[in-house]
Amino acid sequence: MSGENQSEDQQVEAAFGQLQQRLAPLFDRIMDDNLLPRTVVVIPSLSLDDEVLQKITGVPHYEERMLSLLMLLRMPRTRVVFVTSQPLPESIVDYYLHLLPGVPYRHARERLVLLTCYDRTSKPLTRKILDRPHLLARIRKAIGSTADAHMICFNVTALERDLALALDVPIFGCDPALISYGSKSGSRHIFTEAGVKMPDGYEDLASIDEAATALVRLKQKHPALRRAVVKINEGFSGEGNALFSFDGAPEGPELEAWVANHMHNLAFEAADMTWQAFAEKFAEMQGIVETFVEGEGKQSPSAQFRVYPGGRIEFLSSHDQVLGGPSGQQFLGCRFPADPAYRRDIQTEALKAAKKLAEKGVIGRFGIDFISVPTGDGWDHYAIEINLRKGGTTHPFLMLQYLTNGVYNPDNGEFTTGDGRTRFYIATDNLESDAYRGLTPDDLIDIAVCNGIHFDAANQSGVVFHLIGALSEYGKLGMVAIGRTPEAAQRLYDETVAILDHASESPDI
Repeated sequence: MSGENQSEDQQVEAAFGQLQQRLAPLFDRIMDDNLLPRTVVVIPSLSLDDEVLQKITGVPHYEERMLSLLMLLRMPRTRVVFVTSQPLPESIVDYYLHLLPGVPYRHARERLVLLTCYDRTSKPLTRKILDRPHLLARIRKAIGSTADAHMICFNVTALERDLALALDVPIFGCDPALISYGSKSGSRHIFTEAGVKMPDGYEDLASIDEAATALVRLKQKHPALRRAVVKINEGFSGEGNALFSFDGAPEGPELEAWVANHMHNLAFEAADMTWQAFAEKFAEMQGIVETFVEGEGKQSPSAQFRVYPGGRIEFLSSHDQVLGGPSGQQFLGCRFPADPAYRRDIQTEALKAAKKLAEKGVIGRFGIDFISVPTGDGWDHYAIEINLRKGGTTHPFLMLQYLTNGVYNPDNGEFTTGDGRTRFYIATDNLESDAYRGLTPDDLIDIAVCNGIHFDAANQSGVVFHLIGALSEYGKLGMVAIGRTPEAAQRLYDETVAILDHASESPDI
């Protein structure tokens, strides 16, 4: 097809594809030499469904989770351009820069450029940037030469693609043309192609009526089925999920009418979700229906990968997710690494899907979630979803990696620091209490230092906080508790919660 006859979208996709061709030679040149100059443009935009996002407490501050990437400033010739919706308090920036091992604060600060939109609205950050030509010009000026620059985003949509083209900087992340593989339906397609076991179900459902039909078919295939899950394709953190109970369901021809009459009884994971809103969102985004995995003692491990330009796959880490909510489908935090009883099995199964994604051209970081059920002599693993974006396990692992100069060994599933010590952690984005409201970033740091829980570079243990900006207004923050053993990490986590609870009641730290 000639250029004149191409649609505008096709021209944009072609231009983006050409821009992305610069990534492979760039990474070949810089990845193995930390002293080579490079510029990393960090765009922590949550370019996701706004209605679902607004159900997350403190979401205006979730851009802060990517401040873990300030650890890139450990590389002495690396520059970071970090763009946010609202100005970052200097105390929060100082907190992260002072964590950098082996790099003086001033040296790192001179290589960091902070730019902001001064816009607190709920529009995606990337949209805000594109709407501000003068800010775009300042970002271009901060980047300088684009030959050694690349962009890192929370997730990549058409907005991030347009920003990359506007800045002439490639993105180390999934091409938005491939993003459907990270939807609930797309995940099931990948698992099918890769031969990875998943809950029985149906995908590509276009309406809530089709979901009802799928529930009927599922119950007919599995007469003993007690519960099933209805999921919106683009839901995240469990907020787009709803549980359907078959308690009292009749057999035979009455089943179809019974299911239709009971669809209004869906139990939503999101606390303020309504039937009407869910049905409309399902019709807008489509979705899936699958069996709800039952089982005493079930766990929710996940595996994280990175695919480099050119297709090389790196297994990054494994985690056990900490889930909550009405039916245990909401992400609250994680433990690292995953249980040794099954972490190798999860790695093997997840790698099958990762290879399939790499074959299709996916690059960047992504995670694959499972439900694992003990069987008495082992575990049954069911793949649940693929997240073609950064998630709740990304920033804790980045912090551990950069703070300790360590590596994850996929052969034994353990993380070893630069001097050979093993480390574990527990992390959360959801440490929340009304009593924490009013605590400022300075208060938090003072509490941590005075109580001896602040991360100590000498013994490479302690607590690192994130989402600090959400603390005073929402009473919410995140943290990573790093310890020498899983038990030590848990003790530190529990101790930190107790310290914060006490400090919020008494100003005498």
